Amino acid sequence: FRRRLPNDCLSKNVAMLSIVIPVLNEADSLQELHRQICDVAEQQEYDIEFVFVDDGSSDDSWRVISEIAARDDRVQGIRFRRNFGKAEALSAGLKATVGEIIFTMDGDLQDDPCEIPRFLEKLHSGFDVVSGWKQTRYDPWHKVGPSRMFNWLVGKLTGVKLHDHNCGFKCYRREVFDEVRLYGEMHRFIPVLANARGFRVDEIVVNHRARQFGVSKYGVERIPKALLDLLTVSFLTGFGQRPQHLLGKIGATGFLTGGACLLYLTAAWFVTRMSSGLEEVHLHQRAIFYYAIAALVLGAQFMSVGFLAELILAHHSRDQSNYSILERTDQLAARKSATDKVESPATERHE
Repeated sequence: FRRRLPNDCLSKNVAMLSIVIPVLNEADSLQELHRQICDVAEQQEYDIEFVFVDDGSSDDSWRVISEIAARDDRVQGIRFRRNFGKAEALSAGLKATVGEIIFTMDGDLQDDPCEIPRFLEKLHSGFDVVSGWKQTRYDPWHKVGPSRMFNWLVGKLTGVKLHDHNCGFKCYRREVFDEVRLYGEMHRFIPVLANARGFRVDEIVVNHRARQFGVSKYGVERIPKALLDLLTVSFLTGFGQRPQHLLGKIGATGFLTGGACLLYLTAAWFVTRMSSGLEEVHLHQRAIFYYAIAALVLGAQFMSVGFLAELILAHHSRDQSNYSILERTDQLAARKSATDKVESPATERHE
């Protein structure tokens, strides 16, 4: 499964490529997309496989996928009983792949397959995840504006500063998905989750084409979901293994602030009644009294939730590793041994 990169610009070989394409009502574009990817693979001499995942389409998408698979034995088709979402479609497609390098792209022809060699060039320059950046977009303003704000917010909260987290055109090494699990709407945050595990992430500017068929599947209603998912990812990557560091900090701040206010009010109540000439302090007439009680109670609850989260994490992490290994010394030794065996006959002949 080894082929050369284009234009002899790289010395590294390319392993088998797996293209995972989630599909939702894209019957008109699938044949052309398959043809364009095949043209690139033939020109660059790539070994390639396709996995089309029909995520509950209501048009003829599954019929078209079946026709393509009947003509091309490199094509697999997976059909969901109903629409489960893009993350689940990608997850099912990834499980069906065998390639060492995985591409994800949309089925609407807006992603240009001619960019595949550039993704591979960037990947082999020392990265594990390469994300596309649609610098020039052909989407309506109500998608572009919120998307740019969202990308800025993701960079601020997670530290992964990509220009286009929502771009579906991405390239990964397989080991990324050995450690990053997809669920919910987390597909747009794969680079963030991979970065948290120590994988190297970068991006390239890609050609974004205008939609030729159908309509966009995403509208403004996805914004609240994306923001909630961003909070989840920010918590998982920042405090997933130490929840008490966040919850306990918030709880302790509220508990100590509320406690200090109550102590002050209690002292004031006592002093004004023990000393003549001072106006008596009536706690029930002061709003700060109720705020202090609320802060004390909520602070205690946050700390309690933090302790419970730590207990749950400790219980479920017994058989799970929270680290990512790039290489092992035994692997290095095995490769050195194999290299020595290959070189030794030539050395003997030279002698």
